Amino acid sequence: MVERNQEIFHPITLEDRDWINKKLAEENLNACEYTFANNFIWAEVYHVQVGEIGYCGVIQYQEEGEVRYSFPFGNGDRKAAVQELLDICSTQGYPLRLYPVCEKQRQELIEWFPGKFEIDSDRADSDYVYTVEKLSTLRGKKLHGKRNHIARFMDDGDWKYEAMTEKNIDECRKMAKKWIKMRSEKWNEQMEQEMGALEKAFAQFYELELVGGVLYKSDKMVAFSIGERLNKDTFVVHFEKAYPDLQGAYPMINQQFVLHEAQEFAFVNREEDTGDLGIRKAKLSYYPDMLIKKYHALESSVVFACEQDRESITQIWKSCFGDSNEYIALYLSNRFETENMLVIYEDKKPVSMASMLPVQVTIDGQKRAARYVYAVATLPAYRGKGYASKIINYASKKYKEPLLLQPAQESLERYYTKLGFTKTFQESPCWLYHNSKAQIGYGQDTRKEDCAKSELRKADIEDWQQKQMNGTTISNLNGWEVTKATPAEYKKIRDQYFEKEGYVEWDEQAVAYAMMENEFCHGLTLKLTQNERTAVVMYRVEGKCLKIVETTLSEKELGALLGELLIYTNTTKAYAQNAGGMIRLPEKEKLWEFEEGYLNLTLA
Repeated sequence: MVERNQEIFHPITLEDRDWINKKLAEENLNACEYTFANNFIWAEVYHVQVGEIGYCGVIQYQEEGEVRYSFPFGNGDRKAAVQELLDICSTQGYPLRLYPVCEKQRQELIEWFPGKFEIDSDRADSDYVYTVEKLSTLRGKKLHGKRNHIARFMDDGDWKYEAMTEKNIDECRKMAKKWIKMRSEKWNEQMEQEMGALEKAFAQFYELELVGGVLYKSDKMVAFSIGERLNKDTFVVHFEKAYPDLQGAYPMINQQFVLHEAQEFAFVNREEDTGDLGIRKAKLSYYPDMLIKKYHALESSVVFACEQDRESITQIWKSCFGDSNEYIALYLSNRFETENMLVIYEDKKPVSMASMLPVQVTIDGQKRAARYVYAVATLPAYRGKGYASKIINYASKKYKEPLLLQPAQESLERYYTKLGFTKTFQESPCWLYHNSKAQIGYGQDTRKEDCAKSELRKADIEDWQQKQMNGTTISNLNGWEVTKATPAEYKKIRDQYFEKEGYVEWDEQAVAYAMMENEFCHGLTLKLTQNERTAVVMYRVEGKCLKIVETTLSEKELGALLGELLIYTNTTKAYAQNAGGMIRLPEKEKLWEFEEGYLNLTLA
């Protein structure tokens, strides 16, 4: 099969231009990598080779020491081509990696090879796409600043734009070298590689069918840009250089290049930002009309659940946790994404699963990206095969981030300890009782005890809760003005109150879902205001018991208003409990010796 690989692929040359362009034109792909010129000029950096499988074009390259392939393109048998690549990689002892994979191709992989590929995306890889009309006219209030910069550039009238030709390419080379010197303090290997690719673009400008434009100020070249046709309706910009100390040079070459060279197209693809925050800010400042998501596909036995898996996920969830279809649908509709639930397939369907929800945790004073492991489950008929541990171990290697979880019972705590988790997040069980004297006490779980029925009529309770749902101010609770908290308010108050070493911080989307899930479970989330002090309390009603899910009130403050809250909710006693949790740090990372972290809102 090694010989088969050598038969198929060869280093890219100019002789490959016509057949590759023909295959690319058959599909009209919109990712910036899908042009012959782009692959040719970067060939030395990525060891680019090309070949044909099943009448499809395929590009082979290397990145970070790994062999990768483009998704097969053209009107041939793309499924058979992917299978051929799988066979080649299997024989050579490494998994097949495909990139870039567009949305259409992602759907094809899921259909053709269910459960075979882990498919995910990186924000840094997304292409920025704008309408030609927007970049040409810069109309609108949002782009007012760009127009001002261009006006300053044009003030003296001593400027001109020219197409890039043989007459000015050498001058472009000289400008590029001067640009390098001006950026010497920021120089890195990636910039060195880009300059090598730029030189190949200059050297083979016409053979590669590239298009360029140059900008002059006071008869001196100050900017240039190079691009080409990407597909029938999109132009792609590969290079754009301007002197950074000249006001308006960048927006001016951006606009003029599109005005002169891209008017036959509807869109301009300005490629990705590679994760560079400066480039990201610059590209976002033009307010892209689209961000083209590009996926990585990795052959794997642990994959991300996709849209088509919802029925199987519901079956696993209901079988393992016993929740209603409505509750499961609530989660899947609001928190499930195609890149946050890992599954293992067997018999052509997911049989084991675990969600990996993004959070932040403060470790050694620094906020760290982490994943909360939620809803770990395997269908009973497929247990005993180590699927759950396989998913968790896979996630640890994939994300290289701390994994957090909250075991539902003691036996699971022992199980997760064997998987490398340690108890880190403090448990704080606190049972609160309300009796005829409105006293607060602590003890064991007595929720099943019979208690006296509240004297408040059910209609009054429903009226009070309806007012809460409508967000109206109601009669205060022991001097606190009460309104329904918004997710933004809850997050801000929560973060300020709990922030400390070991604090697990959820983003606003997660907080919003926690509040939604709480309401589904007969609860409310209140914002309390007294003088200049604000607090929150999230509670839910469990029969005659009131569960305080989370609060920023002190024990004394909670105790002072609990009596009224019990009456309003028609409950007879209340309890608060944080079950704590465990953490698994990435491999080769030093031990974090801490046992007083705060983990809550876990939906466990």
